Amino acid sequence: MIYESHDATATTAGRPRLLPWSNLAGNPCYLVTDDTGTGRLSHLADDIEAVQLGMADDLLGHAVDLLGDAKVTAPEIRYLAARLTEALRDVHRVARSRGARLPAPHDDEARSVVPEGGPDT
Repeated sequence: MIYESHDATATTAGRPRLLPWSNLAGNPCYLVTDDTGTGRLSHLADDIEAVQLGMADDLLGHAVDLLGDAKVTAPEIRYLAARLTEALRDVHRVARSRGARLPAPHDDEARSVVPEGGPDT
């Protein structure tokens, strides 16, 4: 289960941070600290997230090239799909981790957010 704080007064420093790796059983790992992101493990997690995002970006470029090649084979496409799936999983984890660390909006800020699908939905 992903930890979500619904306490608007809670600081981001007091919330567990979803780390960019899993344990051996495939379960998510969290960092609970009050170092406000300045500790060694926080920096390591930041570095790994940067590598994961960079690899995903490189993979997208490779996907564009491969999909533009008329001679691409089915096994190459399957391999690409598998790597894109892994990259998307990593990027999704980074987004969840970073989103969970954002401060909760105040009531007036929450009302000014445009609903998904645009202002007319």
